[in-house]
Amino acid sequence: MSHTDPGLAELRERARAFVDEWLIPHEELAEHSGGRLPEDIRSGIVSASIAAGLNGGRHARKYGGQEWSATEWFFVQEQYGRSTNALHWWVPDGYNVLEAGSPEQIERYLVPSLDGRMIISYAVTEEHAGSDPSEITATANKTGDGWLINAEKWFVTSGDVAAAHIVVANAVDGDRRLPTLFIVDADTAGIEVVDDPLFTHTYPHGHPTLRFTDVRVPDDAVLGGIGAADELQRAWFVEERLAIAARCVGAMWRLLEEATGWAIQRRQGGQRIFDYQGVSFPLADSAADAAAGRLLGLEVARLTDTGVDPKLVHAKASMAKLFCSEAAYRCADRAVQVFGGRGYTRTNVAERFLRELRVDRIWEGTSEIQRLIIARALERRGVAPTIH
Repeated sequence: MSHTDPGLAELRERARAFVDEWLIPHEELAEHSGGRLPEDIRSGIVSASIAAGLNGGRHARKYGGQEWSATEWFFVQEQYGRSTNALHWWVPDGYNVLEAGSPEQIERYLVPSLDGRMIISYAVTEEHAGSDPSEITATANKTGDGWLINAEKWFVTSGDVAAAHIVVANAVDGDRRLPTLFIVDADTAGIEVVDDPLFTHTYPHGHPTLRFTDVRVPDDAVLGGIGAADELQRAWFVEERLAIAARCVGAMWRLLEEATGWAIQRRQGGQRIFDYQGVSFPLADSAADAAAGRLLGLEVARLTDTGVDPKLVHAKASMAKLFCSEAAYRCADRAVQVFGGRGYTRTNVAERFLRELRVDRIWEGTSEIQRLIIARALERRGVAPTIH
């Protein structure tokens, strides 16, 4: 699909209108309310997103999704990135690994996720297993008619409101440990919240620590097959990293609009502060960052859509996440400086972005992990395929 395709342009404008009408107006209320919004606003966002055809973006239409290409997905995520406080989380969607489920699992968990009836969390990280999932110690031992899960999972996004959790655990098979995904209903006996820390950002849901103690699940709780977690999660990481890159580009777009507008109308020393190179040059650098990051992200989306070697796409998605997340944080820091004292207040969009964009260099793989992936691509696949 060409970037100038009329259908793509219409989708982009539809997503932009939704963000302008339903997300940006509620940012400050969300900030003052610890990320939580009144039920009428939350339900309004859900309903409006469904009416606009934005729910379930990458999922198949037969499940209630939109069946977007990666390029369409990028354009919509870019628009979501223009808003703060992660209010786009209220747009119904589901993890891509759910499509690997059985027909019963899809009907029970994916379909209601896409129509707004259910929120599902993804429990991967542990105290000593963050960027290196091979260190995961969670276990699932076979019982007569199911599995017994023992785990402690950290930073479980939406774990405080989820109706079910996708849990990564090692299925024990003699001396072997087979990384496997399990879907566990949140009301299953043996699950407890042991910590619910506050974080730098002010988002709709928390990231609590969940402990699973002798949690019994049936055989049909296995998602995608025993030992399939690593392969399923690679596809998940590629999609998530591309989305982060897109949202970071959207954040730079909004930051540049707000900071440039302010610098042009704000006068000090008898002239616009935009006329001082100390103000306008950092904005010019950020514009170059935003343009470069956008082109890189769109290239990853194009390669995904054309069926290029998934391992190469994996490396390029890491490149896009690395560049865009680092660039967006620089842009936010520069924008705060442009706004001066006003930029240090939480009613200012640059201040919120400065706090919120920091995590994009950490979650779904730190910047250091992305560099490792890119370096391995240089070694194994060569320089030309990696950078072209």
